[in-house]
Amino acid sequence: MLHTGLSRLAYFVFISYSQTMILYSFMQMLPILLLTLAGFGFAKLYPISQDTLVVIITDLFMPVLVFVSLYKSDIHASLVLDLAGATTLIVILLTLSSFLYATLFKLDKRAFMPSLIFMNSGFLGIPLLQLWGGTPAMNIIVIYDQIQSIFIFTLGILIITGGITRKSLATIVKSPILWAVFAGFFFRITAISIPSALVTTFEFAGSAASPLAAFTLGVSLKGTNWHLDRHIVGGLFIRFVGGFMFALLATRLFGITGLSRSVVLVASTLPSAVFTSVLPIRYGVPSDFGSTMVIISTILGIITIPLSFLLAGY
Repeated sequence: MLHTGLSRLAYFVFISYSQTMILYSFMQMLPILLLTLAGFGFAKLYPISQDTLVVIITDLFMPVLVFVSLYKSDIHASLVLDLAGATTLIVILLTLSSFLYATLFKLDKRAFMPSLIFMNSGFLGIPLLQLWGGTPAMNIIVIYDQIQSIFIFTLGILIITGGITRKSLATIVKSPILWAVFAGFFFRITAISIPSALVTTFEFAGSAASPLAAFTLGVSLKGTNWHLDRHIVGGLFIRFVGGFMFALLATRLFGITGLSRSVVLVASTLPSAVFTSVLPIRYGVPSDFGSTMVIISTILGIITIPLSFLLAGY
């Protein structure tokens, strides 16, 4: 009888926890979905320039967001090194997996790979982990997100522009986002103080980056050829299952345990980053696949995020 009672209690706790996490996940993703829907609706009603929106986001608001996030972050050297190693390994393994898949099925790597490699660790991951684990969890996901940002705007641009060429390297060098990453780390490490009014301005401008990206995603959907085929399914498998398995391997290799381990596992299993549907447009690459991946993975996140918490041991 006691064993049966404990089993029922465990089942009740599991169901309650799952329902709570599903609700949390849905509430955190709802702004993305609503702003994307708003962008789609406005594009139907008004002649909105998608190209102009993309340039404004990638060359102004995103660099400001990256800089102020790095400048204000609480960076601890030992944790950063472990997270940097784990994040790098995860990105490398996801890159290899998506590259092999695209090569096998003769897909356009520029359009296919980014949304499989990079996850929404910023706009979705930071508030989600803060809600779940408070400031300690948020500090970890911020570092994870900043390291991933470096890869998005170096490796990501190399992929989108077609590999290591003079043109792609020139594109990276000219990227305001990359300079924002370097500047953010420089000012943070050197502890050079920036006037508070300027920091407030950066925060104010940076807060517009993610909402604008979601809105622009909706605008881009007006001309997107929606499709749900085996490659979308394959991409979702790599994004979710591959992300979790590679994160599990990385945390073991780098000895990451406890709260940090859970954050890395959950972060690596998040839906595709919204920016992976925006950046291809910036550089003239078709965004149909990326946009579809962002939308479907975000919707599926209502289920996959609670599942990732469960598999992470919490």
